[in-house]
Amino acid sequence: MTTTQPTQPTQPTQPGPGSLPAREHLCPRPTDTVLDVVVPVHNEETDLEPCVRRLHAYLVRTFPYGFRVTVADNASTDRTPEIAAALAAELPDVAVVRLERKGRGRALRTVWTGSDAPVLAYMDVDLSTDLNALLPLVAPLISGHSDLAIGTRLGRGSRVVRGPRRELISRGYNLILRGSLAARFSDAQCGFKAVRADVAARLLPLVEDGGWFFDTELLVLAERAGLRIHEVPVDWIDDPDSTVRIWRTATDDLKGVWRVGRALAGGALPLERLARPFGDDPRDRRVPGVPRGLPSQLVGFCAVGVLSTLFYLALYSLFRLGTGAQAANAVALLLSAVANTAANRRLTFGVRGRDLAVRHHAQGLVVFAVGLVLTSGSLAALGAASGTPSHGTELTVLVAANLAATVLRFLLLRAWVFSERTQGSPPQDRPTGD
Repeated sequence: MTTTQPTQPTQPTQPGPGSLPAREHLCPRPTDTVLDVVVPVHNEETDLEPCVRRLHAYLVRTFPYGFRVTVADNASTDRTPEIAAALAAELPDVAVVRLERKGRGRALRTVWTGSDAPVLAYMDVDLSTDLNALLPLVAPLISGHSDLAIGTRLGRGSRVVRGPRRELISRGYNLILRGSLAARFSDAQCGFKAVRADVAARLLPLVEDGGWFFDTELLVLAERAGLRIHEVPVDWIDDPDSTVRIWRTATDDLKGVWRVGRALAGGALPLERLARPFGDDPRDRRVPGVPRGLPSQLVGFCAVGVLSTLFYLALYSLFRLGTGAQAANAVALLLSAVANTAANRRLTFGVRGRDLAVRHHAQGLVVFAVGLVLTSGSLAALGAASGTPSHGTELTVLVAANLAATVLRFLLLRAWVFSERTQGSPPQDRPTGD
């Protein structure tokens, strides 16, 4: 990898009538660079120069802090390296990084890892996205409000001009992400993104892809870790001369979806290292008096509880065909309690991996015993009161007893089984999203 440093800036020319005022372009030191905009290219001798000149002129006119435009040349074999070097020699705050291996994700990882700027961004060389979205993109990162920011062509307020084939592929891909990886961001593929450098330093070691899937993998991991992703609606015009091979890219993306989905399902990714502490910024707000994570935990617990109750009632009805009420209740409750503990461990309390799994399930059996006492006692009381009750009456009593047991189960799971103290880690908030 070779790097061409930017030359010393010169005094900008006076703006013409009706143009934006030029910022005072002093000679910034490297530590003054707030934003590093990377333009990854491979054999882009036609588009590179107009792109860099237009982007540089825009930043000179509008961006109030020090910036750098970095051309990341991915093993180009045409005149791209010579054009990039000439631009770096002529324009202040323009640099070139040369990589001998192809791959957009590889280029971004290399430049972002070595950059001294606190905010890192990238955009495609065709500049399909209107540059007026750049300041709204990076402002939440500069202020500290958000961790990543993306331009979206599928959000409300976006204006997009492109052919039906690319529209269909883009929307289909984002639907796949929502269905398979539970992604909530609206547009994974728009080549207009930014990230805080401190967040990138934690995220990039976990991102494996070095090609086009790099963006998606970065966003999925960030979202699963509870980081804040800011979305900016953009105006976007398709480049009909784009060199992207759509079907090969789509195939590689689907392979990446499978790989990341399998890693997430197996708990192989240490996402807890990425989580943003809920109170790390004075502008963050929490509802006074509400314990950390309680709203999201209640939602998850209720969802798991409904499914567990249906599972329990189905098992009870099945076992009741061949055995007495007490035995059927005990076996059905035991099996549903094991499934309930596993589901709450992962979905409600966000515990992943195998650490302490045996201990959690052992404690879950103690909680099961409490529920067994309540339900068995209810059945015994029903039998004493009515002799031989109907199956429907038994189910009604068991549902009522399970409701009482459910409240107690949640309190025990939260305060004892999955408490932060018993997990051996300092208290950490799990944000529920913006």
